[in-house]
Amino acid sequence: MDTGSIPVLTVVGLIAAAAATVAIGIYGVRLARTTSDFLVASRTVGPRWNAAAIAGEYLSAASFLGVAGLVAKYGADALWYPVGFAAGYLGLLLFVAAPLRRSGAYTVPDFAEFRLGARWLRTLAMIVVAVICVLYLVPQFQGAGLTLNILLGLPEWVGVAAVGVIVVGNVVGGGMRSITFVQAFQYWLKLTAVALPALVLALHFFADDRAVSEPVPPTVTDRTTVDITTDVIVQVGEPLQVTVTGHVDGGPVSGPVLLAPGEHELSSGTELVLDAGSPVPVVAGAPADNDSWASPGNGYGGDYPMFQVYSLILATFLGTMGLPHVLVRFYTNPDGRTARVTSLAVIGLVGMFYLFPTLLGVFARLYVPQLLITGRSDAAVLLLPGSVLSGWGGQLLAALVASGAIAAFLSTSSGLLVSVAGVLSTDVLRGRVRDFRVAAVLAGVVPLALSLSVTSLDLSRSVGLVFAVAASTLCPLLVLGIWWRGLTAAGAAAGMVLGGLVSGIAAMVVVLAPVDPERGAGWLEVLVGYPAAVSVPLAFLTMVLVSLATRRSVPPDVGRAFSRMHVPERLGMGRDREIGAFGAADRRRRSSR
Repeated sequence: MDTGSIPVLTVVGLIAAAAATVAIGIYGVRLARTTSDFLVASRTVGPRWNAAAIAGEYLSAASFLGVAGLVAKYGADALWYPVGFAAGYLGLLLFVAAPLRRSGAYTVPDFAEFRLGARWLRTLAMIVVAVICVLYLVPQFQGAGLTLNILLGLPEWVGVAAVGVIVVGNVVGGGMRSITFVQAFQYWLKLTAVALPALVLALHFFADDRAVSEPVPPTVTDRTTVDITTDVIVQVGEPLQVTVTGHVDGGPVSGPVLLAPGEHELSSGTELVLDAGSPVPVVAGAPADNDSWASPGNGYGGDYPMFQVYSLILATFLGTMGLPHVLVRFYTNPDGRTARVTSLAVIGLVGMFYLFPTLLGVFARLYVPQLLITGRSDAAVLLLPGSVLSGWGGQLLAALVASGAIAAFLSTSSGLLVSVAGVLSTDVLRGRVRDFRVAAVLAGVVPLALSLSVTSLDLSRSVGLVFAVAASTLCPLLVLGIWWRGLTAAGAAAGMVLGGLVSGIAAMVVVLAPVDPERGAGWLEVLVGYPAAVSVPLAFLTMVLVSLATRRSVPPDVGRAFSRMHVPERLGMGRDREIGAFGAADRRRRSSR
């Protein structure tokens, strides 16, 4: 797609969103003094404010850009992404939020030590948290690079570096106290940035009288030039006359060419011109006509579609309970009751948000179907306003979408960085404010480097793999640790290691190796692309069986731990834990004032 001249309003929107993030973060820095402020905002965040902050950090690049792109590409089955992302909070509300807050822990590794009494298990949980956060940060940074590349034509590394610097600066400056204000603001910005274009385009859609369920392929209404920026394989349903400059099926082409029915490989740098009314080739594995696109049961490309769908459901429903940057937010509530109220409020906020990317996905298939050729359907939300609406209206909506996109990357990245910096500073370093800041800088460097070097997938696909890792490791640790007295440290460790290895290796293979699970013909490729249906039950089963085999090592104070997690705070059974240097450092700071 031609970047053309740099859109001034879009630049203004991007700068305004970034500047507001920095300004609010600076305001929060003034209130961040103690280590408790940096880790859990001194546990003073009310449910309404905290719910907005949780929704702000949870609605990542995958939500803002990826959901619409996947709906445009895969149709009805892609709806399980937003449903799963939102429904995961129901499980969090029912099984985890209040008991986790009552445990008094600061981090997930701290909970593991509190519940099972093993310092070495805390270290293992710390490693798992760090891996999940780093894997989750990579698609956020890649989404920032994609956004600036699509909107402004800048190299992708510019967006990666810009978001990385802002996020690290905010976290180093004020930790959880600072980013709470930032993320609450960013939720409302993102909601406005996705809702207003969706509503405006809905009015245009009803006036346009076009359908998306007819058994015809998507078509372009005007003569359209498509720039292929990555190697992609597309499928053609009927002979299609196009004009090509570049490489098709490995050979150079310059001029008109007839694409025969079947699959064709388009190389990066190829320019494809479609005449008005031409059907649009779609990425291999995606529904080729609107009728099959609107019907469920097609999965996400390749064989065994129902396995893909059920595996995704399992990953998204349970993965939320294992996301460190979400869990740490519930430590900031004053007590278990407010943690539960926060979860309920988040379900409403997140559910309301996901209505609009779904609509934008439908409109993208109608109005920017050329994105189905490029393999970069994540750009649908960014390009829709300017493609449908001309003049100042389209430019203003495009600028609003751009500001929402940058907010999505900044908010989620901030939460992830706080989580990983918190566990590194408490478990690897000495636990001082200075150590938190050092850990934040170090933790930001690794995903920055990875985002520039690894393969970029659909954003929701990448995040779905991270959800599978979280659902296979921290989710069973928390669920069984909170609700089953028989869990042992050996069982928890065995389940986390086995579930983490199966899901983590699958995620790394998809990202690092040239394996395309969407087009694989065998079970191995499908399992690699969608591992949760195997890794999650395996992790739970391993924890139970190993715990039964080592039942003699059940902690002797398990009854007291359960009372602390499940008895209401007003009965005085619980208290907040202090982590070594953190508690001592805060006491010294307060006594010196």
